[in-house]
Amino acid sequence: MRNLSLLLIEDDQIETLKFQKIVSSINEKHKVTIAQNGEEALRLVKNIEQLPNVILLDLNMPKLNGLEFLKILKNDLVLKYIPVVILTTSNYPNDILECYEMGIAGYLMKPLKYQDYKSLIENFITYWSVNEFTRKN
Repeated sequence: MRNLSLLLIEDDQIETLKFQKIVSSINEKHKVTIAQNGEEALRLVKNIEQLPNVILLDLNMPKLNGLEFLKILKNDLVLKYIPVVILTTSNYPNDILECYEMGIAGYLMKPLKYQDYKSLIENFITYWSVNEFTRKN
């Protein structure tokens, strides 16, 4: 399995801490970068030397929400190829459809129970660690 560089775009600090804890328990060599909203995430991806292998994106955020971020990202000639997986509490059918129409790689619902969330993130990491579509480190 390959070490991943992940960008988590999430405004909830508890969700961020849970995610980081789970990822580091799987493999401490995975790199997790955090952005608290879409504006911060855009600054990060435009200014870092190495693009993330995968972006995990929450939809409900202040300043620049997930859908707005996704539209900007998918219109950028370089950034549009970064796989984006939605990680959110929204199961609103229009959100799901709109995200897939914009070219997301997946849509994951945040489970309420910690153990279910942990299992979801572990499966996500396992999949993207072996997926050949992700950028090489």
